[in-house]
Amino acid sequence: MNQGSSHKVIYAALAANTLIAVAKFVAASITGSSAMMSEGVHSVVDTGNQGLLLFGMSRAKKPADAAHPFGYGAEIFFWAFVVAILIFALGAGISFYEGIYKLLNPRPIESPYINYIVLAGAFVFEAAAWTIAYREFRKAQGNRRKFHLLTAVRQSKDPATFTVLFEDSAAMLGLVVAALGVAGAHTLGFEWADGAASIAIGGILAGAAILLARETKGLLIGEAASPDVVKGIREIIGEAPDILHINELRTMHLGPYEILLALSVDFADGISSQAVEKAVTTLERQIKKSYPEVQRVFIEVQATHDGMARPSR
Repeated sequence: MNQGSSHKVIYAALAANTLIAVAKFVAASITGSSAMMSEGVHSVVDTGNQGLLLFGMSRAKKPADAAHPFGYGAEIFFWAFVVAILIFALGAGISFYEGIYKLLNPRPIESPYINYIVLAGAFVFEAAAWTIAYREFRKAQGNRRKFHLLTAVRQSKDPATFTVLFEDSAAMLGLVVAALGVAGAHTLGFEWADGAASIAIGGILAGAAILLARETKGLLIGEAASPDVVKGIREIIGEAPDILHINELRTMHLGPYEILLALSVDFADGISSQAVEKAVTTLERQIKKSYPEVQRVFIEVQATHDGMARPSR
């Protein structure tokens, strides 16, 4: 997936959540539903989160400078982590508050059918946004036949897309819970059901926030390239005629589509410095051609005849 696809996913979610938030708050003000109010807050938080992701993607494009010689690609990782905090603090926190308040101060829901209409419409919009995010995410994974969503999320380095997947999944589940709460209060006469639904929505948001924070924390600390990329790089190095073996190979994502590669390779005895320099240049060119996301390559050259090492590129 490229950055254009990530923007597409976020803009789709932003448009859907903006419209949904307005509808939910109108319905909550008319019916007095705590679950609907929690859903409205949920949509507002999601809308703000998409704005933060867009801001982070914009910041990540800043060129490298003296203060940040490897660029600002990790900005998107930081802002995705902020999104996780906001989902937990605002989305889950306000939902818990609304639910507890409604349990302590129960009252019947007025005009419940407005809630049903808004919830059904919101589910359609959320499902559309989720479908767009899922398709782009599958495309980034190569549309492999064997596909496990949670495994793919753990391996993904693009928090913009999997954050939207987390949010939309939590949103659709929250809508179902809200509908059950409204139905319980209206149809069965359980006034506490609306408040309980709000608390359950808070629990869903808290769970989504914890999972998202866990994934983005790994990216902030520094995650290696995917096993397929590392394997491919090893194969390219293995085809170099003058390299005996790889002493060390380390990778780290500086951004969703930017990888730092550090190599230590052992050259054959007797090879000239000119031949080493040519081999290193060729190796770097081949790696970058096969894996454009590997934008920075540092190679340490060692020769068995003297045990000396010198950095190159």
